[in-house]
Order: sequence, then C-alpha cells, then structure tokens
Amino acid sequence: MNLCKYFLASALMMSLVSMTTGCSIFGGEKDTIEISPSPVTQSAFPLSQLWSNSLSGNTKIYSQLSPAVNNNVVYAAGRKGQVKAIDLFTGKTLWNIDLSTSSFFRSQSALLSGGVSVDDKHVYLGSESANLYTLDKNNGSVIWQEMAKGEILAKPLASENKVIIRTTNGYLQAFEQDSGNLVWELQMDDEPTLSLRGQSTPAAAYGAIILGDDSGHVNAYFIKDGQLIWQQRISQPSGSTEIAKLNDVDSTPVIEKGLVYAIGYNGNIAALDLSNGQVVWKKALSSTHSFVLDKDHIFAVDQDDNLYALSKNGGSILWKQSDLLHRQLTNPIIYQDYVVVGDFEGYLYLVDINSGDIISKTQVSSSGLASDPVVADNKIIIQAKNGNVYTFGQK
Repeated sequence: MNLCKYFLASALMMSLVSMTTGCSIFGGEKDTIEISPSPVTQSAFPLSQLWSNSLSGNTKIYSQLSPAVNNNVVYAAGRKGQVKAIDLFTGKTLWNIDLSTSSFFRSQSALLSGGVSVDDKHVYLGSESANLYTLDKNNGSVIWQEMAKGEILAKPLASENKVIIRTTNGYLQAFEQDSGNLVWELQMDDEPTLSLRGQSTPAAAYGAIILGDDSGHVNAYFIKDGQLIWQQRISQPSGSTEIAKLNDVDSTPVIEKGLVYAIGYNGNIAALDLSNGQVVWKKALSSTHSFVLDKDHIFAVDQDDNLYALSKNGGSILWKQSDLLHRQLTNPIIYQDYVVVGDFEGYLYLVDINSGDIISKTQVSSSGLASDPVVADNKIIIQAKNGNVYTFGQK
C-alpha cells in the first residue's frame, strides 16, 4: 500500500476544506476560495418530504454511500455496518441487518464505503477494510463475504454472473456472483503518488467493463477474463506541483449508442468509440463528479461546482449555472424537467433543464448532502451525511 498517496490525498482535501471555510493550515492566510451563498429562489416547484428513515452516518467522514432502488425497494447502508431495505412508498423498514462485529470488549465498525449495488437477487457492498459483502435481497442475510486486494470506495458492479470491484491500490477483481470465488484479478497501471480520494465505478456493456483510473485514462476490459481491450487518455498531467498534476478519472462512465462518455480531473469531458476507445470529440472540462445524460444533453458539475448543459453532439456548452460555486455539490440527476443537485448545507436544488435557472431549493438535512440522489417512481431519494434517508416529491 502506498501510504504517501493516501496521506497526500487526505492533506489535499483538508487544505481545500480549510480554504472554503475561512481558515488556513498554513498560518491564517485569507480565503482563496469563496463559497457562494445559497441562492434565494421563488420555490416555483416546491418539493415535499414524503418520508424519512434513520440510519447511522458520520458527518466528518468522506463517503460515497448512496441508496439503490430495485422493484420499489430502497436499499441503504450506514458506515458502521447497518443495512436496510425500505419500502419506496411508505418508508417502512422491510429488513435491517448489522455488518459490524462485536466482542465482549468492543464493537468494530464495518467501515462501509463502497455501495450500495443491487440486482434481481443480491445487494452488494464494499468497505474500507477490504471486505466485499453479498447479501440476500429478500432478507439481508449474508450470502458470502470475501477479502479484496484493498479498500473499496466505488460501488461493486454485478454483470454476467460476476461481481467486479475496483480497489484504491489499483486492483480490478472479479468474483463469482453466487459463490464469491475469485474468477480473475489484475493490477491496473502504476498508481500515481498523489490522487484524489475517489474511484470510478465500472460500467458494463457488450461483455466489457469500462472505468477510469488515477492516471487520466479510460479503460475497457473483457468481463470474462479481465483482458485489456483498449485504453484512452482523457486527462493529461500538467503544472509544476503535484496537486496541479492530479488527473484522476473518478466519474462513472456512461455508455450509450456505441459511445463512452467520461470526464477527468484537470482534463476533458470526452466521447469515445466503444469498440476501440478512439476520441470522437472532447472538450476541456475538469471534474471528479459523475454526470447524467438525457436525449440530447449532458449535465455535468465541474471542480468549482459550476453546473453545465452540454450538447451530446460535440460537447458545445448550452448553458452554465454559476450560482452554486464551491458549495460541494452532489452528482447531478434528472427529475422530470429539472436537473437536481444537493450541497454541503443540505439543500436540494431544482435547475430548469432548458435554461439553467434555479427554480427551487429544499433543505433536506442540516448535516449536509454528499451522496448521489436517486430518482424512482417520480420520487427523489437521497441519503444525508448523518445517514438518514429522505424521499421527496409532489404530494
């Protein structure tokens, strides 16, 4: 394990937070980054809370845990190890398990960090302790548990009877879906000394998995054996400092109509040919966020929290919303005719999909929002930093 990498990544995040909150770890310098105040809106499209359900969380710990929905059931997890199945319509808990371990002397947190993924049979989660869990979707019982090569921050991917995970130390592993037996594993290209605290969740199509790495590449591998199909760079290191050279591709690629869309930090948003990885088009845009597509547009959040609408045909900018600068936005989703993002103060914003105007905002939780919102049955489901799951919509 490259301790230098993880220490530097943590220091980078601490310094960025310090700059945005008015203090400095280097002697009290003035802010270099100013957080935009939460904009005043007319709430032309107000949202109502439909239900909430409590899980344990940790407001001070970085986490990508977010709910998943399957067949009108919400599956959610807390960092310590609590996992719940919740009825989408009523918010009632259907089952509740705890993956933490305990002894006579102490309780040990499961440190859940990668998940939640769900398919027709199973729920999948990963942990900072390098544990991969597969649960029975119907009752939460543990089907199998296996050790990975390193900590798991990204969601596991279930495809073609395999569960594929990416670890922070650069391994890609595939486990047999029903038994947990290791099918194949490979170590990706050499990991850089410094990287951001995040990982690209793989996407799957046509027998291949596509994911980004910490060296600015998008990679395609065969699901059956892990063989590399192609590799394409979309983010190029530049600048004179290690931080300026960061070029992680932490977003989840989107595969559509023979194209792979991906975005990198200090790099580009690009459309690649799925068959060979060749660049169809690219445009300078830097982000660690995943993005969302509709019929004609890409909606993306950059590293300064500008929200963009871009054309899928060439990446031209259609509108840019800059009233939420440095508010630590969540990944965007589409809800009806709106792009939805959350922020660190717990506000959920609805942005007009055609104009980029902020139509309304709703405060979900004062603990803040960091994980991905989810849309199901015309409802927005989101998990706050304190662990609680909320569902909003129109009554």
